[in-house]
Amino acid sequence: MAEPMQVYPEIWPIAADPVGIWLVSGTDAWRPRTPVMADGEPHADVELVLSEHNDRDATALLHSTSWRVDGPHLIVTYLAVLDRPGLVRDHWPNALPISVNMATAVGKPPTHAADQPPAPRHIDVLLHGVRHLAFLIGPNGDATIRSILTDNWPRHLGVFTPTLASMYNQVHDEAA
Repeated sequence: MAEPMQVYPEIWPIAADPVGIWLVSGTDAWRPRTPVMADGEPHADVELVLSEHNDRDATALLHSTSWRVDGPHLIVTYLAVLDRPGLVRDHWPNALPISVNMATAVGKPPTHAADQPPAPRHIDVLLHGVRHLAFLIGPNGDATIRSILTDNWPRHLGVFTPTLASMYNQVHDEAA
């Protein structure tokens, strides 16, 4: 008999400065070592992970952007928008830039049939989160979120357009 699926959060910590948008963690998301406990919730675990990285106080926005199945786990994805004065790399030296060119460089995610779940790569999850944030600060988005982000965000997010509807827009080859 199979075991119950465990829930794990993942946090993509991002920040913006006059130069651009940055993945503060460097090359991957932050993930806790243990699943969410039955008497807890993913959001609390995310706050704990941010505290472990000394970034809870820098968190301006914490927003769940997606979920997916990864083997025996359900992954709940959060975008953590961090805000500290000055340049991002002054606070997080391992931060790497995020740009729309990344999407072009890595190409579209693997396609799938219309009645099948997608299999996003980590880069797809990150880019979806950034595009989700771009939607939230847009004209049809969320006024509260728009009001808390600095001027760097609208300027840099303006080039990211929500593309989930066309992200997998390829003809699925049944023979492949």
